[in-house]
Amino acid sequence: MLGPKFGGHPGQRVVEGQRTMQAASDVFLGWTEDAAAARHFYVRQLKNRRLGSISELVEENALVQYAQLCGRTLARAHARSADPAVLAGYMGKSGAFDDALASFAMAYATRTQSDYDKLAKAKRDPKK
Repeated sequence: MLGPKFGGHPGQRVVEGQRTMQAASDVFLGWTEDAAAARHFYVRQLKNRRLGSISELVEENALVQYAQLCGRTLARAHARSADPAVLAGYMGKSGAFDDALASFAMAYATRTQSDYDKLAKAKRDPKK
């Protein structure tokens, strides 16, 4: 069962989650809001890790290794944020969790592509 919903600033929730999962947190990590627009934000420092662009990774056939590294890093970060035994119990031994994660990833990719297509169309024809 999940705990109670976070009652504070949504940006604060994101920041506290990142601080929990990151081994070394960004010193500029914080949150703010635009009261006039009633929008909440979190802020962070954008770091260039000198990994190169995704196109360079694809050209060098390193995308698979990069994706595996990202997956291991994300898994390690999430393992730091909760009890590993609880997570293992939640995921179970069947492939149901893997299937759910893959389904979510495909739906997210579809949404991202749709959003990008709309952005590209708006850039081509800004009058509409």
